[in-house]
Amino acid sequence: MKDLKYLAAFTIPISAFIGIYFKGYWSFITPVYAFLLIPAMELLLPINATNLEGKEREASLKNKLFDWLLYLNIPLVFGLLYYSLNILASSSYDNHELLGIIISTGIVLGTNGINVAHELGHRANTYERFLGKLLLLPSLYMHFYIEHNFGHHVHAATKEDPATAKYNQSVYSFWITSVSRQYINAWVIMRKLLRSHNRGMFSVYNDMLWYTIIQLIYLGFIYFVFGYSVLIYAILAALVGFLLLETVNYIEHYGLIRKKLPSGRYERVREVHSWNSNHVMGRIILYELTRHSDHHFKSSKKYQILDYHDSSPQMPFGYPTSMVLSFLPPLWFRVMNPRIPDEMKAASL
Repeated sequence: MKDLKYLAAFTIPISAFIGIYFKGYWSFITPVYAFLLIPAMELLLPINATNLEGKEREASLKNKLFDWLLYLNIPLVFGLLYYSLNILASSSYDNHELLGIIISTGIVLGTNGINVAHELGHRANTYERFLGKLLLLPSLYMHFYIEHNFGHHVHAATKEDPATAKYNQSVYSFWITSVSRQYINAWVIMRKLLRSHNRGMFSVYNDMLWYTIIQLIYLGFIYFVFGYSVLIYAILAALVGFLLLETVNYIEHYGLIRKKLPSGRYERVREVHSWNSNHVMGRIILYELTRHSDHHFKSSKKYQILDYHDSSPQMPFGYPTSMVLSFLPPLWFRVMNPRIPDEMKAASL
């Protein structure tokens, strides 16, 4: 039964369905749940630093339930998206209701969309990577697959990585630098991949070109079916979704820098180059994303067997709570800056 704990991740889209259905101030139930109730539960529930071992670990790795828990997010995400857009197209709402619906939809696109896409994007099976890219579509962030897998996992915790927040950089500054640089990097990486196979930028193998076309078709479909105003709402929900991702990126590597070796190369990525959290609610809601140190140590590991390492830098709070904290830069710096090793602070300047 304990394997079913990850069903808790579905409480976010369920809360969004409830909020959109009841409207009014109920439309804000998802941001209240995600950024107030979950952080409160993180503070109340115990921290669990145990790792799966032996036969229990092998059984978890072979158990298809963990995969299906990811796959079920696809009908949930697209079902909620259709429901919210259809509601917005068929009725009139006050501005506060529109804001609540857009934020709620965007949170689902970020947590149950992009976050699950991240997990599936590291899988070896082609169909799972396809499902991951599909979940990136509503957030208009399909380029994330290329930049994250071929860029971030190579350059994490270095100045060359746009998804690594600098020491004393605010989350708001990070949103601008990370979003813009990751998109540009994705094109640069794609060009290098094509050149390595003697192909040009207009090749049918240019995934970035296909992502652009697919996303434009997606937006065109929304405009054709629901109209111009709903298209704007869909874009705003996508904005909320990918800024949620970037906030997670911000807290995952904030201020952590790899050493540069005499050869000019960086030391390899280790478990000390990502912030870890063992707070139970964040772990299950985000499919163990909070054990990010082990994910970078071996990115092919499935979420249910990610380990905690004693050497990993520990966040004082879970990821949801830390995201809220990051929205208040002076408080974030006061809490997190003393936890960053002095040599990393010096290297980041």
